Amino acid sequence: MSFKKEILHTAVLAQSAARFLSSASEGKKNKAIKAMAESLIKHKLSILKANKQDIKAAHAQKRSSAFIDRLTLNAQRLKKMSNDLMSVIALDDPVGKIIKMWRRPNGLNMCKISVPLGVIGIIYESRPNVTSDCAALCLKAGNAVILRGGKESIHSNLAIYKAISAAISKCGFPKGCISLITTTDRAAVLIMLGLSDYIDLIIPRGGESLIRSVVENSKIPVIKHYKGICHTYVDKYADLNMAEEIAFNAKVQRPSTCNAMECLLVHKSVAPEFIPRIVKRLKVAKVEIRGCKKTIKLVKGVKKATNEDYATEFLDLILCVKVVESMTEALAHIVKYGSKHSDAIVTENFPNGMKFLKAVDSACVYLNASTRFTDGNEFGLGAEIGVSTDKLHARGPMGLEELTTYKYMVMGNGQIRK
Repeated sequence: MSFKKEILHTAVLAQSAARFLSSASEGKKNKAIKAMAESLIKHKLSILKANKQDIKAAHAQKRSSAFIDRLTLNAQRLKKMSNDLMSVIALDDPVGKIIKMWRRPNGLNMCKISVPLGVIGIIYESRPNVTSDCAALCLKAGNAVILRGGKESIHSNLAIYKAISAAISKCGFPKGCISLITTTDRAAVLIMLGLSDYIDLIIPRGGESLIRSVVENSKIPVIKHYKGICHTYVDKYADLNMAEEIAFNAKVQRPSTCNAMECLLVHKSVAPEFIPRIVKRLKVAKVEIRGCKKTIKLVKGVKKATNEDYATEFLDLILCVKVVESMTEALAHIVKYGSKHSDAIVTENFPNGMKFLKAVDSACVYLNASTRFTDGNEFGLGAEIGVSTDKLHARGPMGLEELTTYKYMVMGNGQIRK
């Protein structure tokens, strides 16, 4: 069978499985997810062995350290993957919730109720944890899922998929509930994006080039974010000790993620004190600083930041630092260079904080907290399906509720329209 026919066959099976899942009980779904979580640990050795193959190939291709970090699994990360699935079990079933009920003057009883989306296609790159996270979330929300990971993580994805698919099969779930496109041929993505009769939603997770390609070629609705250019603005009224901790965490804790800070904006009145101390600490952590002219005057050895730098999602230990005259200038910079992902202000002035939160048109805005919290698990949503910077139909970290839509159930006793 050619891979084109194979992908079509996969989609047909997924559509059939979606009908099964739409009426599966919460208890049955939770049992399957628990089995998936346990299977990850049971097959730990084979999954980590497969991951080593992918890491070896990445080193041979001279991939960046940030890329390899996103790709790497270890016992601790695998345990977290398992725990993330268990956290999904504890969440309320989003299917069948009554959103609104009302009665019309003609006696019709109207009910707006949440239902699964159907079949969801996930197209992603180097993070193998996406395989299990997305599978569990889609299943809990009553959706079949078709996974298509990148060639960089193909061995890891296959090992994880074998573990979780075998687990749900033992729980009585039909083939097609969770599927993995095994070919690494890029043409497979284009075929998948054309199956609008079978797939209801596409969610791409990866670099900007992948996401733009998906959007340009898809005949299916897409929810996405192109990149995460996240800012932290240190206001003139900031507690500088707090600002230092927040800025350091936002950049260094895990720089390869889309919610890591890429640009630090500092009010001119606190810049002479704050910038030298934060840059010193960041340099110890091997962060390369690219600054504006004023930053360069305050600290030696800083590379000049370009407009291209301000518009770049580094996903690495590189940070732009800019001194601003006012909050107005900080907001203008975020409008010009931001990606509407996550932005933060550090200030003890509550009106300034509220002004920032209201003015910045990003999916997540923070007052006195790190942008690294933009994550489904940190938001209490369980494992994350992705982060959206769209405004329809989901925005920010996407959990179970974002994997449902709704329909109207209308009950009457013989009414006809006049």
